[in-house]
Amino acid sequence: MSHRAGAMLRVFGAVTALSSLIILPSLLLAVLWDEATVLPFLEAMLPTLVVGAVLWYVFRNSYYELRLRDGFMITAGIWIIASLVTAVPFFLALPALSYTDAVFEATSGLTTTGATVLTGLDHLPKSLLFFRSSLNFFGGMGIVILAIAVLPMLKIGGMHLFKAESTGPVKDNKLTPRIAETARTLWIVYLGLNVLCALAYWFGGMDLFDAVNHAMTTVATAGFSTHDASFGYWDNALIEGIAIVFMLLGAVSFSLHWYAWRAATVSHYQASSELRAFAVMVAVVVLIVTVYLWLSGEITGFDQSLRHAAFQTVSHLTTTGYASTGFAHWPGMLPILMIMLAFIGGCSGSTAGGMKVARVQLVVQQGLRELKQLVHPKAQFLVTMGGKRVSESVVISVAGFCALYISVYLVLVLLLSADGLDLTTAFSAAAACLNNLGPGLGQVSTHFQVLSDFSTWLLSFAMLVGRLEIFTILVLFIPSFWQE
Repeated sequence: MSHRAGAMLRVFGAVTALSSLIILPSLLLAVLWDEATVLPFLEAMLPTLVVGAVLWYVFRNSYYELRLRDGFMITAGIWIIASLVTAVPFFLALPALSYTDAVFEATSGLTTTGATVLTGLDHLPKSLLFFRSSLNFFGGMGIVILAIAVLPMLKIGGMHLFKAESTGPVKDNKLTPRIAETARTLWIVYLGLNVLCALAYWFGGMDLFDAVNHAMTTVATAGFSTHDASFGYWDNALIEGIAIVFMLLGAVSFSLHWYAWRAATVSHYQASSELRAFAVMVAVVVLIVTVYLWLSGEITGFDQSLRHAAFQTVSHLTTTGYASTGFAHWPGMLPILMIMLAFIGGCSGSTAGGMKVARVQLVVQQGLRELKQLVHPKAQFLVTMGGKRVSESVVISVAGFCALYISVYLVLVLLLSADGLDLTTAFSAAAACLNNLGPGLGQVSTHFQVLSDFSTWLLSFAMLVGRLEIFTILVLFIPSFWQE
């Protein structure tokens, strides 16, 4: 066996063992609360832990400086392995759940999509609910980033993995000289926001269990809840306001949070053109939705219209997917608008899904530049971001990304339609999973139980493609990728 293959197997062994350890906190809670999930958690954790540890031990001395293409393979492999491993507790703890549905639930958790095949959440064991939320938590900052942060011993060229995992059009900026230190720094910021969010929810009226669970799914912009009614369970404006604040924080670049904490200043927020565009977008859409709801009479009173418009708009634009009153029954264009917001998503370097605000900015600027060029063929027009020129290579890359993103989406809609889903369901299910949003329209407005096995596996794949920003997965389907 080649050193390259051995190095990869060493990594996959370590990741398999790590993925099984995600189950450990939930197992301890199950023991503490004397719940029936103790045995399923043990049966899921121990075999995968042993297999992963043995695989790592056998190839522990295989060292090889992996290339960029190896980074793509390992990143995709890590997410696939983690999804398959963390599906086992659902499969063993819920006898009525098929392994296909269990993989969908686990993938949805790790990719911070928030789509679910489960109902009756209020009656599930608390340890299993905690396990679902913990998947959102670990997936929020990324399993790969975690691996880079805590396993520098892997020595597999961490920057390649960081580039493959991180979100946004420009991925060469590091906060610190060492990539492992950068990953640890991001995790510190992430953990700090989770603690603040949990405390805020607790003081806002949630019990401690719900506060911790929803903090893990809010900062991750993920959307899993411990109740079928999501935030409608509390119907509390203060709690919804807290959620809005932390969903927005989760959808902002974590490098900006780090700079703000390090330098004790908000100047980096003010200087970010992407953040300014994101803030304007939130304000404009909230105003439009508020007026629409108020004038249509769907919700009584301007203040209540504003409350629910703000919550659902932020929930969808950040691709969190929480619900207060729900949105599928809203009048006119609003349900479609909510789904379309997720295509934009949050800022680059955040936990949000979608194409990211920076890419949308660049594509719009490029389109306007082409229009100006038609009027003034000899003039030179630049694409800028934050007052600085964006290189043509980045502009071309972003245009290619957006074109491929929409193409993948259209293929998903066609395949779902071919599997018998109506157009509304196919349109929204593909959008909800590719954008890592969660809720859809039609038959998937509340859960995804109605899907066939084919559609379930397809959407599980779509969630991974969206989470890893399509290139990382789709490059594996290029024949030349496998040629030396």
